[in-house]
Amino acid sequence: MDIRAILMGLAFAAMWSSAFTSARVIVEYAPPLTALAFRFLVSGTLGVLIAAALGQNMRLSRQQWVGVVVFGVCQNALYLGLNFVAMQTIAASLAAIIASTMPLLVALVGWLFLGQKIKALGIAGLIAGVIGVVVIMGARITGGVDLYGLVLCLIGVVSLTIATLAVLGAASGGNVLMIVGLQMLVGSAMLWAPAFAFETFDVTWNWQLIVAFIYTTIVPGLLATWVWFVLVGRIGAVKASTFHFLNPFLGVAIAAALLGETIGLLDVLGVVIIAGGILAVQLSKQPA
Repeated sequence: MDIRAILMGLAFAAMWSSAFTSARVIVEYAPPLTALAFRFLVSGTLGVLIAAALGQNMRLSRQQWVGVVVFGVCQNALYLGLNFVAMQTIAASLAAIIASTMPLLVALVGWLFLGQKIKALGIAGLIAGVIGVVVIMGARITGGVDLYGLVLCLIGVVSLTIATLAVLGAASGGNVLMIVGLQMLVGSAMLWAPAFAFETFDVTWNWQLIVAFIYTTIVPGLLATWVWFVLVGRIGAVKASTFHFLNPFLGVAIAAALLGETIGLLDVLGVVIIAGGILAVQLSKQPA
């Protein structure tokens, strides 16, 4: 792994982790599904136009189109849609912690259902991840967390796991920025129907909403997704996923710094255990 890949991985982790804080601000002032559908419409359109200006096209392989659709539906519509709704009632730090368990679920699915072998270090990492989640969930449930929002986040991370398993097929073959834009447009198309059906356009316009929307549209939305696709294409999904061990720390730290969310001792302990588990699982996949 070269220095450029390392910098890309660190940048992705920081941008991805910050998305929960900006999303928490957005849902405070705007209906979540409507805001997310509009965000994807703007991000996707920008991505496609920039990609076209760079000479990229929509002539994708069948594998790439499948990846675009699966990624757009599972990550953008389901995972982010459920998270935006959930963050009306739960803390951004908790949503970030739940989402950061995705690499553990990817490894677990590969081990149980895809016939992938896992070393003793990886098994220890999975066990550590489960323990970390139990520690945090026990503390939050005891403290009165909204169970409806919690369940939505859990369903969302399962959808994110499916999207991650499909990303490699979408990342191979070039036209990366075009693919990023298209999968965002897929997510937007999927979200407009439930947004019109279940929400009213009740928006409190202020500078916090505008700044958060612009930031989440460009940085976690367009730039972070592009960096992730490029990183996967550069060093492979296994090595790229190693950077996810930073997400629990960064997600909690950013939410605490910008939103003033209270972080308890058990939260810190759980985050450390989960991060260690993620790192152990990813290191176990590395060649000797």
